[in-house]
Amino acid sequence: MPKHADARPAEPADSARAAATKEALLAAAHDEFAQHGVAGARVDRIARRAGVNKERIYGYFGSKEKLFDAVVKRALDDFARVTAGPGDDGPVEYVGRLFDYYREHPDLLRLLMWESLHDRTDDLPDRQWRVELCGSRVDALAEALGEERSPRVAHTMLALKALAMMPLALPQIGALIGVDLDDPREAGAMREHLLAFARTALSDGPAGRS
Repeated sequence: MPKHADARPAEPADSARAAATKEALLAAAHDEFAQHGVAGARVDRIARRAGVNKERIYGYFGSKEKLFDAVVKRALDDFARVTAGPGDDGPVEYVGRLFDYYREHPDLLRLLMWESLHDRTDDLPDRQWRVELCGSRVDALAEALGEERSPRVAHTMLALKALAMMPLALPQIGALIGVDLDDPREAGAMREHLLAFARTALSDGPAGRS
C-alpha cells in the first residue's frame, strides 16, 4: 500500500489565510465607511483595524471604491436575507419590519446615504441584482394589495420605505422636535405611529387597501 494512501487533501493554508484576511478587511471597512463615507475613509485605518498591510486592500479588491462596493453588497445581502417583502402580514407590518431592521442596523442606512452622496460616473455595482431584488418587493406589494404591478404600486413601495427610513436616517430632525429614538419607549411609540400612518394611507390613498 502506498505510504500516503490514507491521506486526505486539506484546504491550502494560503487559501484559508486569504479568506480570513478578506473577511477582516470587509469587517474593518464596514465600520470605516459607515463612519466616514467613501471620500473620508482611509485605507491605512482600514488595514490597521484588520491587522494587515494596506497593499492587501488593492490586491484583493483593486481600489478603495471597489472595497466600498463589496461592503455595501454584503450589507444588502444580509438585509435581503432577513427582510422579505410584504407577505401574509401585509404592507403595514412590512413598514414595522423595515423600521426594526434599520434601527438594529443603523450602519446600513449610513452606507446607503454615503453611496448616494458619492459622485460616481459609472453605474451602481450589482445593478441587475438590485433591480431584481427591488422588483420582487414591488411584486409582493402588488399581490398584497390585490393589484397588478404598476408605477402607482412602485410609488407606494417607495413611500413605505421612506416611512420606515426617515426617522432613523435623519435623527437630528427628530431631536429638534423632541423625538429621541435612542429611548426604547420612544422608538416603540414611533413604530406604532408609523404603522397607524401607513394603515390610514393605504386605506384612503390611491394604492387602495392595507
